[in-house]
Amino acid sequence: MSDGSTVAESAAPARITVLAENLWFPALFFFGFLFCYLLPFHAPEPHHVKVAVSPPAAAAEIGAGLDARAPGAFDIIPAPDAGQARRTVLDRHADAAYAVAAGGGSGTLYTAKADGVYISETVNAVFTPMARARHTDLSTVELVPTAPGDVTGTGLFYLAMTWNLVPYITVMMLMRATSLSHRAKLLTLAVVGVFVSVVGYLVAHAMDAVPGKPLAILYGFLVTQAVAWTVYGLIPFVRQYIPGVAMTLFVLLSIPSSGGAIPWQMVPGFFRWLHPVLPLGNLVDALRGILYFDGKELLRPTLVIGGWILLGMALVAAGALHRRDDGSGEPGTEELIEDPVLEAPTVHVVRPTTHGGAFGDGFPMLHGSATDSEGHPVEGAAVTITDTRGRQLLHTHTDALGRYAIAGLPEDVVTVILTAPHRMPAVTRVLATTGHELRRDFVLPARH
Repeated sequence: MSDGSTVAESAAPARITVLAENLWFPALFFFGFLFCYLLPFHAPEPHHVKVAVSPPAAAAEIGAGLDARAPGAFDIIPAPDAGQARRTVLDRHADAAYAVAAGGGSGTLYTAKADGVYISETVNAVFTPMARARHTDLSTVELVPTAPGDVTGTGLFYLAMTWNLVPYITVMMLMRATSLSHRAKLLTLAVVGVFVSVVGYLVAHAMDAVPGKPLAILYGFLVTQAVAWTVYGLIPFVRQYIPGVAMTLFVLLSIPSSGGAIPWQMVPGFFRWLHPVLPLGNLVDALRGILYFDGKELLRPTLVIGGWILLGMALVAAGALHRRDDGSGEPGTEELIEDPVLEAPTVHVVRPTTHGGAFGDGFPMLHGSATDSEGHPVEGAAVTITDTRGRQLLHTHTDALGRYAIAGLPEDVVTVILTAPHRMPAVTRVLATTGHELRRDFVLPARH
């Protein structure tokens, strides 16, 4: 009776651990959408929307009035005349412009729908009643309309989001392809980047969702590589948590801060701060400049996107050194072993113990040990299990006594690969069968 209660007590923490390991990702998804989508999008408010106003005397009066009613909502930029006010919008130095005619009897509001529909609507909603209160006849001029097929002004954003998400998903899928070398995977990422940037642009242009400006293809490709290389380069360092890390960076934080669906000037401060930092926001800004504003304001997006590409390359290079140091990059094993990434849901590591040959978290299907040529245990040896198609099922390491234990393997032939720094690798194949324990011990002699 006491033995049964002891087993039940020891199983409870194991169940909690298993639940935590499998539920952290949906929990991240749930809370991420609550705080990264519902929070910034449920009540958009303007923050420092730039409006050029002429003449300067009108700018001072209007600025004081707006600051009193909505502090921080609008930044008024004085302009000497209507032409200069209009030019600030076309040069992307202001989000809208308002010109008051001599005598104050009439005024013109200049907007740019292509720079954000919500901005145009917000400026109209504020300046129309203000002009009416001042007994000013107001006319509105749309300086930069969106493409004919982009009525809502979000077509450009959805194209940009495709270029942002596809490389992230591609990396996740490629992590299962353990038979491919790192070089082959990076080449695949480049080819996928070319394909989605070219085809995505052509389809969007055919739908009249974006104007015909092929330079957009280059920026689309650059962002695919920035995202792909960064996600790929992070894998050796965050391991099985890479889906959560990548989704947080390039979905949960990037989309609400991009300014695509809701202008970045209308979301909370944290997301406004992220806008000029993350690749998607810079891509949206670059595409607007290319497609609608004759290439204006491209310097910052170009530098930031280039910086993300360099970061990704640095991470990939650091990951190569990391693999070499932990043994998974030993010469001769590059095509067999891949970075530890996503474990199959049914495969898990069993914790070996020294109590009568029992195992702390249940009985394994496969267990054994790794020793050196003199019989001493090899701690931290990398243990990789792949199926017959080369798909990685699990990646773990031997404990302080050189042991490993694995449960949940499919009833099939699997490949077991052991590597350790400065030691010769060992590879074997076994037929895993439910209800039967297999023991495989490995000797990893020093590499001379």
